[in-house]
Amino acid sequence: MIRWLTAFLDLPASSFERDVAFWQTVTGTTLSARRGHHDEFATLLPPTGDAFVKVQRIDDGAARLHLDLHVDDVAEAAARAAALGATVVAEHSYVVMRSPGGFVFCFVSHRSNGERPVPVEAPGGGARSLVDQVCVDVPADLFDAEAAFWTTLTGWEHRATGRPELEVLVRPTGMPLRILLQRLGTDDPGDAARAHLDLACGDGRDVVTAWHRALGAEEVRRESRWTTLRDPAGLAYCLTARDPDTGLLPT
Repeated sequence: MIRWLTAFLDLPASSFERDVAFWQTVTGTTLSARRGHHDEFATLLPPTGDAFVKVQRIDDGAARLHLDLHVDDVAEAAARAAALGATVVAEHSYVVMRSPGGFVFCFVSHRSNGERPVPVEAPGGGARSLVDQVCVDVPADLFDAEAAFWTTLTGWEHRATGRPELEVLVRPTGMPLRILLQRLGTDDPGDAARAHLDLACGDGRDVVTAWHRALGAEEVRRESRWTTLRDPAGLAYCLTARDPDTGLLPT
């Protein structure tokens, strides 16, 4: 059973400090003490509730996102994932794995019962937002296998949405992040699954977008129910019209 999810932002050393400051501000968090052999890891600590976003400084490659799945028995969970088609990348006190579609995730030991943080208010009021979703972006030819893998691994209910390219796994009550699966178009150049963060903003999406842009984010495009941006490190993420308290779209 998955007890908690953590989104890990893997950020290049060249832009690490600026990007960490950006995510601290937009999530209303403080930075933990740094840890790791090279002080490469840190946690974004919310004022209430339990942490579910962490950062890692990387020495090569572009900014990216991976998931930590908190479980009671790391070895057992890794063996189950391998039986479902995942491959082991590295083994430590945690296990790094790659999904059938190529998305990197980790199994880590569960240490406490988590409490979901509350939404963050934008400066001046009038808009709130909350990181509450990881969207796994999957090349079209890998989508069915990837969706089946995550549905079976999590044991969460798998639902269609109002858009044919999007399917969602219904998270348990109190889980900080839900998993959205997006089937990419045939014109997407990627050959492996990747992921991005989604923030629920409700009807304050335009206010939150302006706030993020003032902090150094770049707006990429605006759709009817989400706006795509890039953070200062170039990592894509979305601001959605979903309610930051319920995670649901307006009816």
